[in-house]
Amino acid sequence: MSESLHVSRNGHILEIILDRPKANAIDAKTSFEMGDVFIKFRDDPELRVAIIVGAGERFFSAGWDLKAAAEGEAPDADFGPGGFAGLTELFNLDKPVIAAVNGYAFGGGFELALAADMIVCSQNASFSVPETKLGIVPDSGGMLRLPKILPPAIANEMMMTGRQMNAEEALRWGIVNRVVESGQLMEAARELAHQLALSAPLAVAAIKEIYRETGEMSVEEGYRHIRSGKLKNYPSVLHSEDALEGPKAFAEKRDPVWKGK
Repeated sequence: MSESLHVSRNGHILEIILDRPKANAIDAKTSFEMGDVFIKFRDDPELRVAIIVGAGERFFSAGWDLKAAAEGEAPDADFGPGGFAGLTELFNLDKPVIAAVNGYAFGGGFELALAADMIVCSQNASFSVPETKLGIVPDSGGMLRLPKILPPAIANEMMMTGRQMNAEEALRWGIVNRVVESGQLMEAARELAHQLALSAPLAVAAIKEIYRETGEMSVEEGYRHIRSGKLKNYPSVLHSEDALEGPKAFAEKRDPVWKGK
């Protein structure tokens, strides 16, 4: 494995540490390596949840490596099959990812966090998309994902001026799930991951699929789509062994044993 990434397994949970001093910035090579990790996570039936965190306490990630840019790496370089940071365009990942944001999440680092399903951050976390100050735009998901979370005026201010948003404001706007003290960040992320791992994996996959497929539809259109038989995970979960196991375990007052099928 790359020196830039430390990957470990804890039961059904995968932990990924991005370790590129001083700011955990990401160049194309690292992006490819991250994509390889996330694709292997996607394809491993034993893994249910991933946590991505930056090494140290100051930077989750400063985003695109500007040293690589200065050496000729283009903004539209090939960052791998998962897009920048291996996750921002990995649209067929039907397992949840938690971003544990310690310190600064700037530019592509913020976009990496936005590509996750949930964000836990430390009190000293700060978020921004400063690309306009560099003559480029936040096109690794910032322009597409932020307006789906924030009111237009706030999203425009962040993207057009590059102003920073602190942890408490990010919590108020619903960008992050929870804010904790720095020393409790991984504990909080692991607790959330543990709760996710207790859920039936096929059911979680179906939720991600339905959300992805119907996000731009009206409620009526969404109903028609999920009843159409065109989805993969939703019909599977309805007739799965896990759908039988859940009620059976409840009736027998025991924890369910999910098979993911």
